[in-house]
Amino acid sequence: MFDKPIFDAHLHIIDHRFPLQPNQGFLPSEFSVADYQQQVAPLHVSGGAVVSGSFQGFDQQYLLEALKQLGPAYVGVTQIPASTTDEEIIALHEAGVRAVRFNVQRGGSESVKYLEQLGLRVYDLVKWHVELYVDSRQLPGLSTTLRKLPAVVIDHLGLSKSGFKHLLQLVEKGARVKATGFSRCDFDVLTAMRQITAVNPGALLFGTDLPSTRAPRPFDVKDLQLVLENFPADIAAKICRENALALYQPRQQA
Repeated sequence: MFDKPIFDAHLHIIDHRFPLQPNQGFLPSEFSVADYQQQVAPLHVSGGAVVSGSFQGFDQQYLLEALKQLGPAYVGVTQIPASTTDEEIIALHEAGVRAVRFNVQRGGSESVKYLEQLGLRVYDLVKWHVELYVDSRQLPGLSTTLRKLPAVVIDHLGLSKSGFKHLLQLVEKGARVKATGFSRCDFDVLTAMRQITAVNPGALLFGTDLPSTRAPRPFDVKDLQLVLENFPADIAAKICRENALALYQPRQQA
């Protein structure tokens, strides 16, 4: 069994001191840094990626404050408009942000019409990758653009069984996939994870998805155990830590 600290590749911090915007009528409850730390205390988490949600829009202040509280073993995944200046992007990078997110599923981020332009720009400038919350059934319409980008991550195993073959095609081209939000998926997630690692052992990134907003069920320690108990120790280490550290390059590795 993998016995090193976990890198949580997908978590949300919801701080009501900063701007929130209802998304499809939904406004999340507060989930502070302290709430997060308390919930993952039994999991031996030593770093992670704080991901901006649809309800946070382009606000950066909540993210900067969360990264300040969590420390340099944590990174940020932000949403920015295409009009963001180079200086603003560099400042976010120096604060620990490592990726730009396009929320195709829920909105709240920049339009995908800027996906290629912004994705190439942030990579050239600070080596950020692109993360997409997208149903895999929509990937064929984005595949030409995605294959032009140097580094791409798809959230929540792509969500849909009927589009999973399109996700695997992207994995073959180098895309990474988050092993997160298992209850959001309409298929057997263990089978899917095995198929992804068979294509590329460096592709999967485990995350808690806490606080699991709008998920059919919240994260449970059994989700982590599913990985630890069904993959060889070396592959589990890649999924739960090594792949994410190589991708995100946090300011400090715990």
